[in-house]
Amino acid sequence: MSETVKASSFWKDVQRHLLSGVSFMIPLVVAGGILYAISLLGATSTDSGMVPNGQIMTYLSVVGKAGLSMMIPVFSAYIAYSVAAKPGLAPGFILGFVANSSVATVFGTEVKSGFLGALVLGLCAGYFAKWMKGWKVGKTLRTIMPILVIPTLPTLVVGFAYYFVFATPCAWIMNSLVALMDDLQGAGKYALAVAIGIFGELDYGGPVTKSVSMFTLALINEGNYFPNGLFRIICAVPPIAIFVSTLIAKNKWSESDRDLAKSIAIIGCLGITEGAIPFAAKDLKHVVPSMIVGCVAACLFGAIGDVGCPVPHGGFIVLPVVINPVWYALSIVVGAVVGGVMLALIKKPLDAKEQKQLGEEYNVLA
Repeated sequence: MSETVKASSFWKDVQRHLLSGVSFMIPLVVAGGILYAISLLGATSTDSGMVPNGQIMTYLSVVGKAGLSMMIPVFSAYIAYSVAAKPGLAPGFILGFVANSSVATVFGTEVKSGFLGALVLGLCAGYFAKWMKGWKVGKTLRTIMPILVIPTLPTLVVGFAYYFVFATPCAWIMNSLVALMDDLQGAGKYALAVAIGIFGELDYGGPVTKSVSMFTLALINEGNYFPNGLFRIICAVPPIAIFVSTLIAKNKWSESDRDLAKSIAIIGCLGITEGAIPFAAKDLKHVVPSMIVGCVAACLFGAIGDVGCPVPHGGFIVLPVVINPVWYALSIVVGAVVGGVMLALIKKPLDAKEQKQLGEEYNVLA
């Protein structure tokens, strides 16, 4: 019985650490996402993506992308900080940056693990640093422990473990997934639509999402815009679906969640998926399955309409250049409604204590 209690207490602590990371990440998601979304207004669709119109919009794009790219290192850093206090901060930042960067592996494939990698690395770095804080060392070594030994050793050990235990297997998975997608092309458009719906936004910018992106972008160069059309539809689905869920099940979301959902829905309409990450990070078992179902529904609807997208960007902003734009737009709406309704159904209602706790966790300006 005591072991069960200990395990339960440990997982509650992990959840608390994740919420801490999410609370510090949210302002970056909102500020970066909104500025980047503004920069896309009036942007030109090109083969390399959306190009902002004018110097001011270009600058806003740079600033917005900086905010979105920083949110993953900040997420990892403050998970580690919640676990180990200041000694966890530096390893968390560095390893979070690594998780959000492309790392070349022995397979020749570059791996970017995104928020899931940052989540794991932040926890590992934090607990490693916390363990080191309890070391019994001499007076001389004790003075350099917090500024030299503790920041360096967790970064080194956890970083190597990430490369060999996490990144290298991920490269094999990415290569296998691209091969699977190639095989599914011959199985019919609906089989391909289901696969893109399942894997396309599974990890919100991590190795699985990147594999699908690599596959669809390669086909653009061959003049096949259908797979990319499906993938660009679901770029918008998770943030909008979460917003839909907050509208129809208000008792299952805190006031802070509902306010944040309004912001991420706006940037989601412009094809920016990252707004969904804070919600996925704190409730993986409900958010991720719901978004997968929504994305599959969106892709199947898009397959019926034979949508296509010739540019590497998604959301409603690319409607002028997509093939069958009405079906494309309706597919986003269908996916968002299906995903939002499912999330509203399976998510547990919050009691008054949870409402207050979540409100305090997210009030990062207090």
